[in-house]
Amino acid sequence: MSEPFSVPVTVRGYETDVQGHLNQSVYLNYAEHARWSLLRAAGISQAGLIGKGVGPVALETTIRYRRELLAGDEVEVTCAFHWGEGKTFRIEQTIRKTDGTVAAEITAVGGLMDLKKRKLVADPREQFKELASDPSLFGL
Repeated sequence: MSEPFSVPVTVRGYETDVQGHLNQSVYLNYAEHARWSLLRAAGISQAGLIGKGVGPVALETTIRYRRELLAGDEVEVTCAFHWGEGKTFRIEQTIRKTDGTVAAEITAVGGLMDLKKRKLVADPREQFKELASDPSLFGL
């Protein structure tokens, strides 16, 4: 199996809390950054999604904090899509320090919303396959 898509991130001082740890909400920002980076790498832009009348939506997110991150830490944020048969998909992400230490594991459930009907599309996998110039990044 190939390595999941990943992006490098450096923890910035202003993202830390009074204890010097990366603020809990910033983990979500890192995960979101990796997801949008994967979409861009697959050839999908925000404008392209809007042009097709669809947009990704987060339905549930779970973060498991494993090790602290401090200002200056270099991390890789992975992103892997897992497809089921229904209207939703799962995204598994890991925030890992360069020494291999896992700092956080993030699991999200998402969907693709029809922006006019305000309902999830029936088969997001097919929509992503059609939209992407490189659907292999989605495991398709």
